[in-house]
Amino acid sequence: MGLFSFISNAGKKLFGGKEEAPEAKEVKLSKVEALAKEVTDLGLQIEGLDISLAEQVVVRGTTDTNAERERILLALGNIDGVGCVEDQIEVRNPEPEATFYTVQSGDTLGKISKAQYGDAMRYNEIFEANKPMLAHPDKIYPGQVLRIP
Repeated sequence: MGLFSFISNAGKKLFGGKEEAPEAKEVKLSKVEALAKEVTDLGLQIEGLDISLAEQVVVRGTTDTNAERERILLALGNIDGVGCVEDQIEVRNPEPEATFYTVQSGDTLGKISKAQYGDAMRYNEIFEANKPMLAHPDKIYPGQVLRIP
Protein backbone atom coordinates (compact mmCIF):
# COMPACT_ATOMS: atom_id res chain seq x y z
CA MET A 1 0.00 0.00 0.00
CA GLY A 2 1.19 3.47 -0.67
CA LEU A 3 1.17 6.36 -3.10
CA PHE A 4 2.28 5.94 -6.72
CA SER A 5 3.07 8.95 -8.93
CA PHE A 6 2.46 9.09 -12.68
CA ILE A 7 2.86 11.69 -15.42
CA SER A 8 -0.64 13.15 -15.53
CA ASN A 9 -0.58 14.32 -19.16
CA ALA A 10 0.45 10.95 -20.61
CA GLY A 11 -1.72 7.92 -21.04
CA LYS A 12 -4.98 6.57 -22.33
CA LYS A 13 -7.64 9.24 -22.96
CA LEU A 14 -10.53 8.05 -20.78
CA PHE A 15 -11.84 11.49 -19.85
CA GLY A 16 -12.12 13.03 -23.33
CA GLY A 17 -9.74 15.38 -25.07
CA LYS A 18 -8.22 15.18 -28.55
CA GLU A 19 -8.41 11.38 -28.70
CA GLU A 20 -11.62 10.85 -26.76
CA ALA A 21 -12.16 7.26 -25.70
CA PRO A 22 -14.96 5.44 -27.58
CA GLU A 23 -16.87 4.74 -24.35
CA ALA A 24 -16.78 8.45 -23.49
CA LYS A 25 -18.38 9.24 -26.86
CA GLU A 26 -21.14 6.64 -26.49
CA VAL A 27 -22.20 7.35 -22.91
CA LYS A 28 -20.84 10.13 -20.76
CA LEU A 29 -19.47 8.38 -17.68
CA SER A 30 -18.28 10.03 -14.52
CA LYS A 31 -14.51 9.88 -14.13
CA VAL A 32 -14.82 7.30 -11.34
CA GLU A 33 -17.16 5.17 -13.47
CA ALA A 34 -14.73 5.44 -16.41
CA LEU A 35 -11.82 4.31 -14.18
CA ALA A 36 -13.80 1.37 -12.79
CA LYS A 37 -14.89 0.42 -16.32
CA GLU A 38 -11.24 0.44 -17.46
CA VAL A 39 -10.26 -2.03 -14.71
CA THR A 40 -13.15 -4.38 -15.53
CA ASP A 41 -12.79 -4.00 -19.33
CA LEU A 42 -9.16 -5.13 -19.00
CA GLY A 43 -10.37 -8.23 -17.14
CA LEU A 44 -8.42 -7.44 -13.97
CA GLN A 45 -9.69 -9.37 -10.96
CA ILE A 46 -10.63 -7.44 -7.81
CA GLU A 47 -13.52 -7.84 -5.38
CA GLY A 48 -15.22 -4.83 -3.83
CA LEU A 49 -13.60 -2.32 -6.19
CA ASP A 50 -13.98 1.16 -4.71
CA ILE A 51 -12.41 4.14 -6.46
CA SER A 52 -12.49 7.73 -5.18
CA LEU A 53 -11.19 10.66 -7.19
CA ALA A 54 -9.99 13.90 -5.63
CA GLU A 55 -6.52 15.31 -6.24
CA GLN A 56 -5.58 11.68 -6.76
CA VAL A 57 -7.20 8.33 -7.47
CA VAL A 58 -7.79 6.24 -4.35
CA VAL A 59 -8.35 2.54 -5.01
CA ARG A 60 -9.55 -0.04 -2.48
CA GLY A 61 -10.49 -3.68 -2.79
CA THR A 62 -9.11 -7.18 -2.40
CA THR A 63 -7.15 -9.19 -4.94
CA ASP A 64 -5.24 -12.48 -4.90
CA THR A 65 -1.72 -11.36 -5.89
CA ASN A 66 0.65 -8.39 -5.87
CA ALA A 67 0.97 -8.79 -9.64
CA GLU A 68 -2.77 -8.16 -10.07
CA ARG A 69 -2.61 -5.27 -7.59
CA GLU A 70 0.26 -3.70 -9.53
CA ARG A 71 -1.61 -4.10 -12.84
CA ILE A 72 -4.62 -2.33 -11.35
CA LEU A 73 -2.42 0.54 -10.11
CA LEU A 74 -0.82 0.86 -13.55
CA ALA A 75 -4.17 0.61 -15.36
CA LEU A 76 -5.45 3.55 -13.31
CA GLY A 77 -2.22 5.56 -13.27
CA ASN A 78 -1.52 5.30 -17.00
CA ILE A 79 -4.64 7.34 -17.77
CA ASP A 80 -4.28 10.88 -19.11
CA GLY A 81 -5.19 13.28 -16.30
CA VAL A 82 -4.25 10.92 -13.43
CA GLY A 83 -1.12 12.04 -11.63
CA CYS A 84 -1.27 9.97 -8.46
CA VAL A 85 -2.83 6.69 -7.30
CA GLU A 86 -3.24 5.90 -3.61
CA ASP A 87 -3.07 2.14 -3.12
CA GLN A 88 -5.36 0.74 -0.45
CA ILE A 89 -5.72 -2.70 -2.07
CA GLU A 90 -5.51 -5.72 0.21
CA VAL A 91 -3.63 -8.74 -1.21
CA ARG A 92 -4.63 -12.24 -0.08
CA ASN A 93 -1.43 -14.01 -1.20
CA PRO A 94 1.36 -11.44 -1.19
CA GLU A 95 4.52 -12.23 -3.11
CA PRO A 96 7.54 -10.02 -3.86
CA GLU A 97 6.64 -6.76 -5.55
CA ALA A 98 7.88 -5.85 -9.02
CA THR A 99 9.78 -2.66 -9.71
CA PHE A 100 8.31 0.09 -11.87
CA TYR A 101 9.94 1.79 -14.85
CA THR A 102 8.84 5.01 -16.56
CA VAL A 103 9.23 4.78 -20.35
CA GLN A 104 11.55 7.41 -21.83
CA SER A 105 11.58 8.76 -25.39
CA GLY A 106 13.31 6.24 -27.65
CA ASP A 107 12.70 3.27 -25.36
CA THR A 108 11.62 -0.12 -26.65
CA LEU A 109 10.83 -3.17 -24.55
CA GLY A 110 14.06 -4.69 -25.87
CA LYS A 111 16.08 -1.67 -24.76
CA ILE A 112 14.40 -1.68 -21.33
CA SER A 113 14.97 -5.45 -21.03
CA LYS A 114 18.66 -5.02 -21.89
CA ALA A 115 19.02 -2.33 -19.19
CA GLN A 116 17.04 -4.25 -16.55
CA TYR A 117 18.09 -7.85 -17.22
CA GLY A 118 21.20 -7.54 -19.39
CA ASP A 119 19.39 -9.35 -22.22
CA ALA A 120 17.24 -7.57 -24.83
CA MET A 121 15.58 -10.86 -25.79
CA ARG A 122 13.79 -11.01 -22.42
CA TYR A 123 11.50 -8.15 -23.52
CA ASN A 124 8.56 -10.58 -23.62
CA GLU A 125 8.75 -10.97 -19.81
CA ILE A 126 8.06 -7.25 -19.47
CA PHE A 127 5.32 -7.43 -22.11
CA GLU A 128 3.58 -10.35 -20.36
CA ALA A 129 3.89 -8.65 -16.95
CA ASN A 130 2.03 -5.62 -18.32
CA LYS A 131 -0.84 -7.37 -20.06
CA PRO A 132 -3.66 -6.50 -20.61
CA MET A 133 -2.60 -2.82 -20.51
CA LEU A 134 -0.15 -3.49 -23.35
CA ALA A 135 -1.79 -4.87 -26.47
CA HIS A 136 1.47 -5.17 -28.46
CA PRO A 137 5.17 -5.03 -27.48
CA ASP A 138 5.77 -2.07 -29.81
CA LYS A 139 2.95 0.05 -28.36
CA ILE A 140 4.59 1.86 -25.45
CA TYR A 141 4.88 5.62 -25.04
CA PRO A 142 7.03 8.08 -23.06
CA GLY A 143 5.66 8.63 -19.57
CA GLN A 144 3.99 5.22 -19.37
CA VAL A 145 4.85 3.27 -16.23
CA LEU A 146 5.59 -0.46 -16.64
CA ARG A 147 5.98 -3.38 -14.21
CA ILE A 148 9.42 -4.98 -14.29
CA PRO A 149 9.13 -8.45 -12.68
